[in-house]
Amino acid sequence: MTLADGLFILALLLLLTIAASLWRIHAGPRQVDRMMGAQLIGTGGVALVLLLAAATGDSTKLDVAIVLALLAAFAALAFAKTASRDASGDPENVRPEVEGFKADEEDRR
Repeated sequence: MTLADGLFILALLLLLTIAASLWRIHAGPRQVDRMMGAQLIGTGGVALVLLLAAATGDSTKLDVAIVLALLAAFAALAFAKTASRDASGDPENVRPEVEGFKADEEDRR
């Protein structure tokens, strides 16, 4: 058994993990459970693509892994933004604490 064969076996095991996370997305029961399943798909997908890149020696798959990692990170941020009731931590809802801010606001009135 070569190193590439071992990497392909590990990739198959990762596919089984991704299948389990699809069940978690379907079964739920809460949105947080579904999001964790989606995050597991993102992480497992990145690991799967990296294993395949190492097994085949194709470095172009590394770009795909980077894009998947970025998409998974943005999905988590989007979920955190929409899951909070008062949008706490949302930069669009935070008023800047600047000295001239109140003066500018009073000038508008």
